[in-house]
Amino acid sequence: MRKIDMIVIHCTATRADCPLSPAELTKMHRKRGFKCCGYHYYVRTDGEICTMRPVERVGAHARGYNEHSIGIAYEGGLDAQGRPADTRTELQKRSLRI
Repeated sequence: MRKIDMIVIHCTATRADCPLSPAELTKMHRKRGFKCCGYHYYVRTDGEICTMRPVERVGAHARGYNEHSIGIAYEGGLDAQGRPADTRTELQKRSLRI
């Protein structure tokens, strides 16, 4: 097992009113040249935690930090007008605390 000393939390930078499935997130990352999703976990708006990449594998989410971190992304991050916003639902916040 690799040494992990950091958790990096991202948003998907998608509109909160437009669902993004785990398959769609993986497809976005593949288009960017990754073999699979760069995040280890994905938190949906309903609080569901999806495993995207095995923790044993180095992520592709924070250049310079991937070797020793776990990447988590939450669905959303943009408001209905496409502007950056904290769009986390209460269920997402709860799941991110686990």
